[in-house]
Amino acid sequence: MTKIKTLADLVKLRDELQSKQALADSADNAESIIQIKVGMGTSGIASGAKAVIDFLVEALEKRNIEANVSQTGDMGYSYAEPTIEVKKPGKDPVVFGFVNVQKADEIIEKYIKRDELVEGIIPVNYHTIDN
Repeated sequence: MTKIKTLADLVKLRDELQSKQALADSADNAESIIQIKVGMGTSGIASGAKAVIDFLVEALEKRNIEANVSQTGDMGYSYAEPTIEVKKPGKDPVVFGFVNVQKADEIIEKYIKRDELVEGIIPVNYHTIDN
């Protein structure tokens, strides 16, 4: 544990704990907010996924859009990296491929904000046990 020597250290620790608590609280109502997973497997990282996840976190915060942005491993779409999965409340998840910062911005503006489809959707190629 880090030692608290100044008021700035205390404020920093408080902010970190509040951030962790907010994340834990949002996990309790995960179905009520947008969930975005960024494929951060080796091929995703090599294709630019780090820039995409950084942009998504910053852009969603600036636009006051409540969403959980997380990283996941390889989604199985290495040919289309970087990939992201967007799950809007009450809807099936949608996976987008070849996502760069410009495409991420388009996904936020069109798909997330206006519910318009955006080019680059990877079709579902599996069935669940319910199907």
